[in-house]
Amino acid sequence: MPALTPPREAVARVEALLKKRRRVILGIAAGPGAGKSTLAQALQRHFHDRSQYLPMDGFHLANRELTRLGLRHCKGAPQTFDSAGYVDLLKRLRKQAPGETIYAPDFDRSLEESIAGCIALQSDKPLVITEGNYLLLEEGPWAEVRALLDEAWYLDLDPETRYQRLLARHMRFGRSEQAARDWIRDTDEPNAVRIARTRHRADWTIAGF
Repeated sequence: MPALTPPREAVARVEALLKKRRRVILGIAAGPGAGKSTLAQALQRHFHDRSQYLPMDGFHLANRELTRLGLRHCKGAPQTFDSAGYVDLLKRLRKQAPGETIYAPDFDRSLEESIAGCIALQSDKPLVITEGNYLLLEEGPWAEVRALLDEAWYLDLDPETRYQRLLARHMRFGRSEQAARDWIRDTDEPNAVRIARTRHRADWTIAGF
């Protein structure tokens, strides 16, 4: 599949952010399956010489910790992330020193685990594009995220398309069709409803990508 081109208005908004001539952080929030990572990566490719990509998903708690906490059944809910760690990383990026490399975790879907130190964030690229479900949430450590973003976007995709994407994704990574449908019903969709209630905190709403 060829790389997707980001929408013209999205590019224009990023260009405006880059005119600030300092470290800027763009956050893209949406429910599961709306295309957050696709849009973020398309923007990063377009501005490859000035930007870097930071997914929130790297802050998933490890499966064994979720098991210890009794949360394995709802992996992906707000309480199953190291939200304070994500906030701390955004704060570090705000004051990154010249020449400093800051390492961030990434999430490996084939392992269903986060891997520490996968992403090297450099000081000489002014734009950090971060994306995730809970960037606009107003509870716990998540409530600090919005103030650390120079601009926040909410990605809106029609529910049926988002459902079909999630179904295909879960089956691609090993769930049976029924198990995938059950997970969407019990975990993804309740999270999506919660996330949709935060959309008013975004600076801009963009059609799903």
